[in-house]
Amino acid sequence: MVKNGKTNAKNLFDPDELVLTKTEILGFCDRVIKKWNQNPSKNAKNILAMNAVKTSVLWTDDESLKAIWSEIIAWTFELLYENAMAQDEEWANMLKKLKNKK
Repeated sequence: MVKNGKTNAKNLFDPDELVLTKTEILGFCDRVIKKWNQNPSKNAKNILAMNAVKTSVLWTDDESLKAIWSEIIAWTFELLYENAMAQDEEWANMLKKLKNKK
């Protein structure tokens, strides 16, 4: 939320505060399996692997799941950021050239 040109820090998304429950992770796995089951012959290995993920989630305690998925989410955000920066490098270089011409 932006007020008077300033961002309200309370409304910023903080991936460190994201907590996924076992039920939410299993729901995610189920949604992916359902999607892949639309073409099971093409996705047979993926479906098998996701069922293995589901099984490991079922056997893992909540604190370990929180730690594991927090790392996965942080890594995903890092990759998304690096990808965005890499794609925007050309634009950033152009801005640097424009600033240097002043």
